This record gives sequence, C-alpha cells and structure tokens, in this order.
Amino acid sequence: MNILLLGYGKMGKIIGEIAESRGHHIAGKINIENRQDLESLDCKSIDVAIEFSQPNAAFENISWAIRKGIPVVSGTTGWLDKKPDIERLTKENKTAFFYASNFSVGVNIFFKVNKFLASLMKEQGDYNVSLEEIHHTEKKDAPSGTAITLAEGIIDNIPKVQNWKMSDDGAESEQSLPITSKRIDPAPGTHIVRYQSEIDDIEISHTAHSRKGFALGAVLVSEWIKEKKGVLTMDDFLSF
Repeated sequence: MNILLLGYGKMGKIIGEIAESRGHHIAGKINIENRQDLESLDCKSIDVAIEFSQPNAAFENISWAIRKGIPVVSGTTGWLDKKPDIERLTKENKTAFFYASNFSVGVNIFFKVNKFLASLMKEQGDYNVSLEEIHHTEKKDAPSGTAITLAEGIIDNIPKVQNWKMSDDGAESEQSLPITSKRIDPAPGTHIVRYQSEIDDIEISHTAHSRKGFALGAVLVSEWIKEKKGVLTMDDFLSF
C-alpha cells in the first residue's frame, strides 16, 4: 500500500518504520514545516492516510484527505468537538474515516474490562470512582483521549456519574468523575481506574511500555480499511 503520513513526530516516525517493515511504501511525510507539499502529491495513488499530528492541525489535515477521497486513520486527540463535521464529510465524499483514542489492542481490551467493572459497580453506592492518567510531557492535551473513552464507559454504566471533570476543577461531586492528568517523562501512557470506599479499594490499570503497540495497531487498521467506506471504530476492526 501507499501510505501518507499526516504528522511526522515520534508516533509518525514509528508508524512509518513499522509500515515499511511490513512492505508498504510511504508516499509522503507531512508536518507543519512542509504542509505545502500536499498540493504536489498524486492523491489517486495514495491508499490511506494515517493522521497523528497535533490537536490544532488534525481537523485541517483530515478534512483535506477526506475531500481528496483518501481514507483516513486518525489517532490525534483534543479536536473531537469537530468530529461530527468530519463524519459528514466522510459520507459526502464516499470514503472512510477511522478514529480511535488508542490503537493498542491491549488498551481496547482494557476499555471492555472498564465497562464490565462499571456495570458491576453501578449498585455499589459506597464506592467513589476516579481516574488517573500519566503521559510524557510532549502530550499537549489533557485529559488524554484514552482517559475520556474510559470516562465515557463509566458514565454509560453508572447512573449516578453524569459527567467527568479535571480533578483540580473545584469541589468534588458524586455526579462527576474526577480525572487526574500527570505529565512525566518518559511515560508513554498509564491509565488507572479506582473505586474507593471506607472498607476497601478496587483498581484496574493499563501501562504501555512503548509507543510500538499504538503504531502497529494504526498500521494494521490501515491495512484493513483500504476497501471500506463509512465511519469506523476499533469495535468494527476487532469485531467486539
């Protein structure tokens, strides 16, 4: 396949290395310094764009590719208020858009465990739930997209928890799930869900040891999405 990399930071470089090791060709490596090179690309020869850029660039990058009819696999977080516009563009241009807050198979299993645990805890009123995420200092957005996905899994399954908030946003409330975000190098990503009561605590966690799991997942999805249309997710890819 011919793969266009939209965003060529640390993740983009690892994705490129893995893609080439699997026999794919990198058609372009686009970042803020050479974005003008998009206009000289042969878009018809590009099979898929993998977009791991920055929150302030993601919407423009994805929109450009979708309008060119190029399927997009995106893992950039922090821009999702505009995601409905991308979904509309995807349908209008009859191509494919795949977004995941995390492409790691292990994390997506963790998402399922989180939902199951939340469903068990919905009647346990003595427990207060909280969430903590730790990432490297180069990560711009907080909380992480993965943390937000975990929060949504809790909110969907525990009626008393109606929203999430950053833990430093003010007084605690049983209706709000507090999220603590820490930025510590070189942590690629740790997420911890805690249920605490006077009697005991229950905790589940996922710790990434490197970015390779995220990068490999993005390449595998890109191989899978080539002939597909529509708005797709990790549930579609993993057939959960």
